[in-house]
Amino acid sequence: MIAIFSDTHSNSGHELTDEALRAAREADTVIHAGDFTSTVALESFQRECDTLFAVHGNADSAAVRDRLPTARVVETGGVRFAVTHRRDGGEMGLAMFGRSRDADVVVSGHTHRPTVIETEDCLLLNPGSHAQPRGNRPGFVVLEETDNGDDGGDGDGDDPKLTGELRQPDGTVLESIVVSP
Repeated sequence: MIAIFSDTHSNSGHELTDEALRAAREADTVIHAGDFTSTVALESFQRECDTLFAVHGNADSAAVRDRLPTARVVETGGVRFAVTHRRDGGEMGLAMFGRSRDADVVVSGHTHRPTVIETEDCLLLNPGSHAQPRGNRPGFVVLEETDNGDDGGDGDGDDPKLTGELRQPDGTVLESIVVSP
């Protein structure tokens, strides 16, 4: 399982509750698109997750910025994720960021608005904020690998893909997601 978070904005901890906390604990890989804000929040996330791949955001302290890159690429579940907090140029800027990294999915944060947008080149995925939605629905993403798709065009029916959901921390499903490499 892959769990994706962003925009924790905490000085006291990870702020994970309910299904979001369970997902972080059970995921094989956790991706975080920045704005932990404090090292306390970052370290709290690290304690909950087996494997955490994170970037820093604009609201992160200097200590967090020193420990995390601005952008990174993560390959897991047969899918290539390009991770950033934000990119100028909106959807086009994010799609160009993904294209330049040969990504199947671009994970971003910053807006606190959970969104899933399919572009010609890649899927743009913003989990929103599980802790500070700022007028939006709180959110996070869970993806799981399946091998029953045939999205590779070779006709053999065994090309991997990820399926999952954009969820609220209590588990309420906001949107279903399918990622095909």
